[in-house]
Amino acid sequence: MRILVTGGCGTVGSGLVKHLRERGHYVVSCDLMHQHDEIGFSVRADIAAPMYARCDVGEFRQIERVLELMGPFDYVYHCAAEFGRWNGEDFYELLWRSNAVGTKNIIRLQERLRFRLIHFSSSEVYGDWPDLMIESVMDENELKQMNDYAMSKWVNEMQIRNSAKQHGTETVVVRLFNTYGPGEYYSPYRSVNCRFLYAALTNTPWTVFRGHARTSTYLADTVRTLANIIDNFKPGETYNIGGNDLHTIEELSDVIIKVTGASPSLVQYRESEILTTRSKRVDISKSVRDLKHQNSYDLEEGMCLTAEWMRSVYNLHAMAAAAD
Repeated sequence: MRILVTGGCGTVGSGLVKHLRERGHYVVSCDLMHQHDEIGFSVRADIAAPMYARCDVGEFRQIERVLELMGPFDYVYHCAAEFGRWNGEDFYELLWRSNAVGTKNIIRLQERLRFRLIHFSSSEVYGDWPDLMIESVMDENELKQMNDYAMSKWVNEMQIRNSAKQHGTETVVVRLFNTYGPGEYYSPYRSVNCRFLYAALTNTPWTVFRGHARTSTYLADTVRTLANIIDNFKPGETYNIGGNDLHTIEELSDVIIKVTGASPSLVQYRESEILTTRSKRVDISKSVRDLKHQNSYDLEEGMCLTAEWMRSVYNLHAMAAAAD
């Protein structure tokens, strides 16, 4: 298959590009930065077969050029987005431009070029839904999203539904739940698992907000499930991709202390975080049935593997030795 992955340098996108290529697919990726394997649109590329394009999906001309000059594509995995609740607050201009306008650009080109789309939504669309988060909840209840990031992702899903009705486009939507693991590089806007783990490994205090619960999905498991979509593509379907076991954020913090040996005194506790979902109990039965989704590790095993990767990437073994 010929596949384009937007946001191909991101946490999920980069893993997906690698995995799809390992399965024998022809995969092109695009993202915001320059790369060594990049196509030169107006200058000669210095490699024989460029597999990457610099592209801002919020700019129609740029994504149109990628799809027309590097295609045709059978499938597009649309990972490109501004990610996260607080990132959306601090960079809301970029969020709405990339998430809403960027996705509309992709859809307009889908209507013309007729590729099949896999769109990345988020568990945030469920708002503070108090019961089991089943995909059909959104169709049966009028839920209120709790932040700009959540709102933008629900806008995307409505954009996609409207296009399917008007133009017969074929799209699968995936809602990801708290994905973490080797390949997720630290920033203060990344997953809570990543941020707490990096803090523990660098002897930095972190804050735990009480009263919140999540599942955690190991990144490699998420990538494998996403790659399976094109083997059983069902237009119009929506899938939750999440973990098996619900844990509180306090329990996550305790696991991180255990696997890193960090001092419990580094943890600061505060009451519930405003405009943040309290509990995300997820039903993943559809993704298990249709996409062969499985969770390979429990939380402690997954965090151990992630800690070892993070120590290597950030040379934290050397830092710890120097401190001793």
